[in-house]
Amino acid sequence: MSKYDFDAIIIGGGAAGLTAAGIAANFGAKTMMIERYRLGGDCTWTGCVPSKVLLKAGKVAQQIREGAKYGLIDQEPEINFQNVIEHVHETRQEVYEDADRPEIFEDMGIKVVSGSAKFIDEHTVEIKGKDGSNRKVSSRYFFICAGASAFVPPIQGIDSVPYLTNDSLFEIEDLPEELTIIGAGPIGTEMAQAMSRLGANVTVIDMADRIMVNDDPELADMLRKKLEGEGIHYELGARVKEVSSEGGITVRIEVDGQTKEITGDQLLMATGRRPNIDGLGLDKAGITYSSQGIEVNDKCRTNHSHIYACGDITGRYQFTHMSDHMAKVATTNALLKFPMKIDADHVPWVTYTDPELGHVGATEEQLKQQEINYETYRFPYSKIDRALIDSEEEGLIKIHAKKWNGKIYGVSIYGAHAGELISEYALAMKNGISLRNIADTIHPYPTYSLGARRAADQWYIKNQSEWQVKLIKKVFGYRGEVPDFSDPNRIV
Repeated sequence: MSKYDFDAIIIGGGAAGLTAAGIAANFGAKTMMIERYRLGGDCTWTGCVPSKVLLKAGKVAQQIREGAKYGLIDQEPEINFQNVIEHVHETRQEVYEDADRPEIFEDMGIKVVSGSAKFIDEHTVEIKGKDGSNRKVSSRYFFICAGASAFVPPIQGIDSVPYLTNDSLFEIEDLPEELTIIGAGPIGTEMAQAMSRLGANVTVIDMADRIMVNDDPELADMLRKKLEGEGIHYELGARVKEVSSEGGITVRIEVDGQTKEITGDQLLMATGRRPNIDGLGLDKAGITYSSQGIEVNDKCRTNHSHIYACGDITGRYQFTHMSDHMAKVATTNALLKFPMKIDADHVPWVTYTDPELGHVGATEEQLKQQEINYETYRFPYSKIDRALIDSEEEGLIKIHAKKWNGKIYGVSIYGAHAGELISEYALAMKNGISLRNIADTIHPYPTYSLGARRAADQWYIKNQSEWQVKLIKKVFGYRGEVPDFSDPNRIV
């Protein structure tokens, strides 16, 4: 018999914790999962789910405004923001009931505990329950999945003004008239479009000179122009000097040496996230960490062979799907002793604006830094029949691949359903499927995925040359014209 109370204790019931607990129980491990708030974590309550519901509401409102695009009549939608927020709450509750309720995991044999866990040594945690209870439990293995929270930088005056983060945004009842957003990353960009389409006047401030700095610059610029066209105002390359409550909420910024003041009735801080390392007693367990998160190797193992950390708490990847992936890696290594590593080369990410912006693999900048020879293949959405049918012709697929065999290095997509299309390329890259393989695979018509195949077709096109066509003409006696190979942007 084991000298420990449990085989596996999972700290945190968000995306990583739920996956880790489910896998551990499936492997036959006696498992406990400890969650201090509500199962489901940020994704269900303050992240992916509510933000996408809000984006969908904004998209429907915009479609009503642009009815003529579909042969209908343009109208200004009647928006009851309280109804929208109520729908957000109902949807996330539905997701919780369907996938995250404690009973679902208890039926798997998992002991679900509501409370806060703190290490008192490397094999024992103290649990303070919401009911005031206090107990100690030990485990053979630990999986720390405590997530992250919104980070607000120490801006002068920030403590004296009310502000929103993703933790509080979805609890407001009234639509801001003038919303100022600090941060032009994924959260700031998504919420800027959603709130603008629902009727707010939105200004976005960022210290970088462009939005979405981790994405392809060309495609990110296309998105920025789209959002500006919808009425969103940007102050880029701006240093935030101070915030105050003068005449509302005023943000004082410096741009190109000039001072400006942006005033609104609400301020959203979309300035990143910070791992929830405080209060876990990591020092008591001798776990190595920093302000950036708990340090883990590619097997998600900490400096202790029996303690693993997954998801946002590690500071490595702040995506729900990577939390899920890391939990699989951690539990497989710990409980099965089967070697598995984080797949850092094929991490897809998507910003769910309209149009969406997605990416997987190496960026063009990374390929240049690594001095890797590549060819770029471009395919516009205007050549995808389904996009034309849906009036979604704004967009572009960009593929960086090896010229001679079509090995894919990285893909960026700006356009409708980019999140679905990027998955096809992620699967291809993971399994060594080349552009030639994709081009030779039958895709149904009319679909957006056919655009992925036609983009891959360009590998064939760019590997053609004038002399090859002339030779074919001569050998077979063909009488047509030789294509114009002088146009580097030729699309077939």
